[in-house]
Amino acid sequence: MFRLLLALPLAACTVAVPELPAFMEAEIATGTEGRCHGRDITPAVIETVREQIREPGDGPTRYRTIARQRILHERREVLFETLCPPEFTPALVETLQRALVTRGFHPGPVTGQLDRATLDAVQAFQRSSGGPDSPVLSLASAQRLGIRALSPDQLEVMNRR
Repeated sequence: MFRLLLALPLAACTVAVPELPAFMEAEIATGTEGRCHGRDITPAVIETVREQIREPGDGPTRYRTIARQRILHERREVLFETLCPPEFTPALVETLQRALVTRGFHPGPVTGQLDRATLDAVQAFQRSSGGPDSPVLSLASAQRLGIRALSPDQLEVMNRR
């Protein structure tokens, strides 16, 4: 019985971490120094160019159309720093949802669950603020939303302004 009483306070202190959607687990990798990185792949942008070419020869003028494709932007993989999965507690997700509701990106309600509406809102916010086009929350976006503290270096730069 004595052991059971000691175990109860410890069990009450554990915080449940919400389960990440499967695609997020695949998109978040733990790197050096315990930092995590998300990945966004921007597709290649291809333009089809049609050209009218005059066919040689006598008689009536004839043209033929040639279509060729040109790559405007290559496919790119963009890596960005993100919060590590243990940080996605229900309290953090609630704070994230409130920040997105305040800025008009999340339709609500605030549930603390990392649901499709929250992920869509994160992606819309990041897209509009120049961040990655991804539902994985970048560290920079978390800082812009005010749900993650700035580093001492970032604070020093801001104080100089």
